[in-house]
Amino acid sequence: MSEKQKIMLARILISAAMLIGLAFVPVSGLPRMALYLIAYLVIGYDILKKAGKGILNGQVFDENFLMTIATLGAIALATYDRSGDYSEAIAVMLFYQVGELFQSYAVGKSRRNISALMDIRPDYANIERDGQLVRVDPDEVSVGSIIVVQPGEKIPLDGVIVDGASALNTSALTGESLPR
Repeated sequence: MSEKQKIMLARILISAAMLIGLAFVPVSGLPRMALYLIAYLVIGYDILKKAGKGILNGQVFDENFLMTIATLGAIALATYDRSGDYSEAIAVMLFYQVGELFQSYAVGKSRRNISALMDIRPDYANIERDGQLVRVDPDEVSVGSIIVVQPGEKIPLDGVIVDGASALNTSALTGESLPR
């Protein structure tokens, strides 16, 4: 988990604790609204900031703007009804941020997996020329060349086994832990 994700998780936990705690606080009127707004700003200040930047950049209808409208609308309704139930606005922003955290984690994991796949790509291929092995760049190997793969080496290109037998570790490609 990255530092940014840890901060987001802390904000989510703080806001959730505040939301639960405020349900049991016997306060009404403006003090109640102020306490709920603090919880709202803890979880949603970055979305409000992104929405403002989007408006200034002419990109009004992005997800940040829509989340801002939805949550501020819920706050406005609670104020208009004089119900003092601002928890809906905080809950909507809280669930949105939880989704963003999961998305961020999944994207980070995918990037790490793609980087790991790039690391398994070999830098050279052994081809047989005049009975001797020559190391060349895999891009320079022509169709029909005989590639020799030594034990422990990575397979540089697609091909057909002409001679010999081996087991391959394909776990990075297939996700299976057993060699083939």
